[in-house]
Amino acid sequence: MDDKDLPEGFVRLTLARAEAVTRAEFADIVRSILGDGTLYEYGARHPVARRFSGRGVAYAAPLPSGDGVVIRHSRHGGALANVRRDLFFPPTRAPRELRVSERLRAADIPTPPILAYAVYDAGPVFRRADVVTREITEAFDLSVALMSGDHTLRGNALLATATLVRALSDVGARHPDFNAKNVLLKTTATGALVAYVLDVDQIEFLDDRSVALDRNLTRLLRSARKWRTNFGALVTESELANLVTACHAS
Repeated sequence: MDDKDLPEGFVRLTLARAEAVTRAEFADIVRSILGDGTLYEYGARHPVARRFSGRGVAYAAPLPSGDGVVIRHSRHGGALANVRRDLFFPPTRAPRELRVSERLRAADIPTPPILAYAVYDAGPVFRRADVVTREITEAFDLSVALMSGDHTLRGNALLATATLVRALSDVGARHPDFNAKNVLLKTTATGALVAYVLDVDQIEFLDDRSVALDRNLTRLLRSARKWRTNFGALVTESELANLVTACHAS
């Protein structure tokens, strides 16, 4: 990503150990952290860090400014997970993740804002990358709701997720890994649930919005049924049918 292509409010840092892109207000903090290691190492060794498991371990920790963040080390999924692990061809997925995230946020689609990313040399060919997003506090992912015995919670979570599916589809955004762990739910001050989309680096934008909706919904339904089959989630076919109806509502 050339400097002229950086989203508004972001700056580039070229350091001895890494190249980083960060929101301008965090430039000094990111520069300081990278002077003593990687962003991911900062999260891993922070005394109050909390671990999250997914595609690898992520860490939630406060920056020196007090801002709560989640720090992820980029890793391959699927067939490449055991082959290339955390090794990417430059420029890695991080620049694209930032572009997609900012595009979604400009369309008022909830997704945790990216504060910074850093890319590190990993030999003459490959690179590694870390991504820092603002933490959405007191939130839980959709799988927690699907596992809950609270029928009302499950219904409200699925309705909030339907709102997210429609919003993604309205801009043609197709998420190839739109599963229950990639939908984050937070209760607002009014008591309503809002759904955030996670792991946006692989999202593609299609011209046909109906195709985007159908593919997102198909992937999500498959994930919900997998949670029921493999982990005993209590979500019912009737509830999933309500989700489909809500996703197709105008």
